[in-house]
Amino acid sequence: MAPADEVVLVTGYPGIVARRLVEHLLVSEPETRIRAVVLERMFARAAHHLERFPPEVRSRVRVMGGDAAAMDFGLSGRELRELASEVVRMHHAAYVSYVGVEREVAEQNVRGAVEAVHVARLCKKLRCLVHYSTAEISGDREGLVRESELDEGQGHFTRVQETRMKAELVMRRAMVDLPIAVVRPTNLVGDSDTGEIDRLDGLYLLVLLVLGLPGEVAVPLPTGGDYPLDVVPVDFVVRAAHAISVSPLAPGGTFHLTSSESLTAQAVFDAIARAGGRRTSRSLMPPKLAATIARVPGIGRILREPGALIQQLATNARYDTRQARKLLEPAGIVCPPFDSYVATLVAAVQERFRERDG
Repeated sequence: MAPADEVVLVTGYPGIVARRLVEHLLVSEPETRIRAVVLERMFARAAHHLERFPPEVRSRVRVMGGDAAAMDFGLSGRELRELASEVVRMHHAAYVSYVGVEREVAEQNVRGAVEAVHVARLCKKLRCLVHYSTAEISGDREGLVRESELDEGQGHFTRVQETRMKAELVMRRAMVDLPIAVVRPTNLVGDSDTGEIDRLDGLYLLVLLVLGLPGEVAVPLPTGGDYPLDVVPVDFVVRAAHAISVSPLAPGGTFHLTSSESLTAQAVFDAIARAGGRRTSRSLMPPKLAATIARVPGIGRILREPGALIQQLATNARYDTRQARKLLEPAGIVCPPFDSYVATLVAAVQERFRERDG
């Protein structure tokens, strides 16, 4: 448990991971104060999120205009000195994850890691910097991937995977003299209770495929259905990362955050189809049907490269979780099974469709 009246610095707010982290901190640490680095264009969104809390609670959050990928996080000298004197924990949850971004944008992942390390060095009271990475940095590796492993000469399918690995390399080098812990979730989805999400990407493209087909048509799975596909909801990731941030055993460690389920892409796809009231098919998608549904947002990417989405999401790698289990199991933190919340995820996408068409 964290001591009272601490100051925690969070980047990436109000993105969904940082947003849920702030909520968790406000509830689980009733005296902790939060400093959130927020892009100016995100101020209104951040304010809207904080409005859900009573004034005495949201007063513990100070929004600081800046940019996690800019020098000194884009903060003034006074703000930086203030943080250096009070911050005891940092959560670097600012990252670029959209697969289609240009290289210059993806490189923000590396610049952000460099700046996070720089700011951490200024914080003399710092006990832990949690860096939010991803298990996807394993790229085209197969077999067991250990938490201690990073650059094993693997290839990467996307710029995002490549730059997030480079960002982790920055953190790994700084672990020599800074209290850094790295968390690597697998395929991240929305909240298991509410379905709350930021963007329809990643696994949600499979949901779009299911919902975009005419009702009488069986849904064909893109190729690669026998690959393992691990999914974790954001609320589990946040609870796990928070527990890691307050553990004296965490600094210097890397932690895979997985579901511990042995699901294939086919099993995940079938569960999504059932939740959407659809049936699946092992047949290929007829060209005329493909042309008809290609207009649905997100679907065109799947149809142009049938195996690309599964290649992005699924992998023949298996992720060692020994270090994560050592910290999380005593705290009773486990990932809920996918079947217990898949209907919630599908309903969230359906609601997005209704809002768009309304």
